[in-house]
Amino acid sequence: MRSIWKGSIAFGLVNVPVKVYSATETHDIRFHQVHAKDGGRIKYDRVCSECGNSVQFADIDKAYDSPDGERVILTDQDFDKLPAAEKHEIPVLEFVPTDQIDPILFDKSYFLEPDSSSPKAYVLLRQTLLETERTALVHFTLRQKTRLAALRVRDDVLVIQTLLWPDEVRAAEFPSLEDAPGARPQEVKMATSLVESMSSDFDPTEFTDDYQIELRKLIDDTIANGGEKVIQTDESSSDDGEDAEVVDLVAALQRSVEAAGKNAKSSGGSSEPAKKTAEKKAPAKKAAAKKAPAKKAAAKKTAAKSTQARKGA
Repeated sequence: MRSIWKGSIAFGLVNVPVKVYSATETHDIRFHQVHAKDGGRIKYDRVCSECGNSVQFADIDKAYDSPDGERVILTDQDFDKLPAAEKHEIPVLEFVPTDQIDPILFDKSYFLEPDSSSPKAYVLLRQTLLETERTALVHFTLRQKTRLAALRVRDDVLVIQTLLWPDEVRAAEFPSLEDAPGARPQEVKMATSLVESMSSDFDPTEFTDDYQIELRKLIDDTIANGGEKVIQTDESSSDDGEDAEVVDLVAALQRSVEAAGKNAKSSGGSSEPAKKTAEKKAPAKKAAAKKAPAKKAAAKKTAAKSTQARKGA
């Protein structure tokens, strides 16, 4: 990794020199546009709508159009007059309980590496955050933009996560929920049973981005075939003929519990964008089997025997 910023954390009278690295990266495959006729790459030209001439990036200013139709043009000199935190300092504003920060506020994450011959101050701040179970609220200025951020510890490394401002989070106001009927005890009991049958410890490495995997395979196959397009379509249908709206919620939950048990038995893949391996789902099979009605369990055994008899024949 290459650091994108250098500075220090201002922790009271203590300065903690650090280097900043982007903590995340996308694995999405990027495309560019081409002319469908001859494959030529599409280029974009910055053209002025007034004079029709191409404009160099250095000659471009920023403009804001108000709701009333008024246009305000600002130059780089105007932006330099705006208040901003010290570009090479991350001041700690206060320490707050970690569980008081709503995860919806988290934005971009960055790793912090100690940038001094002695990382003692870095270790001190890390240990203090761990023992107090607090998160430091800081100001973080990157690319001429100052954001509120959370400074916390992850795997013995200090991490900064920029936060959205409160007015950047939309209010969730849905009239349809105001008069929504409450769930019946029987429904809650069955839903709880479903949750238990699908419960597991979270391990992100068990999930895969099937879309990107298949997209990469498609690209590799195309290259291997000399540029010829290789497109495979799945004609199988997942329509089971049932009504889109299930009236009996308890029955739907019961079928979900049974389906969770069946999925645990299967070692095949799933068509979902992100899937878990069958090994982790195996315990759900036992939980689902215990909750299945006796009649259905007996029916499954009868069906299994019939299948074996046909194979033997």
